[in-house]
Amino acid sequence: MSWIDQVGGLLQKYAGASGSSAPSGAADDFAKVAQSAPPAVLSGGLATAFRTSDTPFSELIAQLFAQSDPTQRAGILSHLLAAAGPAAASLTADTGLASVPPTGGAAVSPEQAQQVPSQLVRQLAEAAARRDPSIIDKASEFYSQHPMLIKSLEAGALALVMTHLAQRH
Repeated sequence: MSWIDQVGGLLQKYAGASGSSAPSGAADDFAKVAQSAPPAVLSGGLATAFRTSDTPFSELIAQLFAQSDPTQRAGILSHLLAAAGPAAASLTADTGLASVPPTGGAAVSPEQAQQVPSQLVRQLAEAAARRDPSIIDKASEFYSQHPMLIKSLEAGALALVMTHLAQRH
């Protein structure tokens, strides 16, 4: 049985949903879908939510970052720093990330990541998306490997993820 056979009925209630008209129980519904859906499918839904003006990329990344463990924080920060390029240096000058070159070659340590406030992550995400729009897909792929973090997003963002899944499958 395919994943869509397992959760297709559940996805139907999201067929016409939007970020502002999320069905109740979106977090629980997403948790059920995330158990079956492949990460690539979740990534596509998350990218859709990231690209919607109702749920700005930088806000969602900051929310996910706040719920992430130190290793996950380090992983997404490494992606954001690489995508933000030279703009990262000015944003991180007064932080423990100042020593991390924004080339993508060096990784952020979990210890460094723990010192970074969500507001800085929001600013890095904005700079990264302006310089390299593909960061949205990279961040989606990264977080699709951690579906229970996605579940922590607001209901409107989860509804957009679920709507994408309902429309595509």
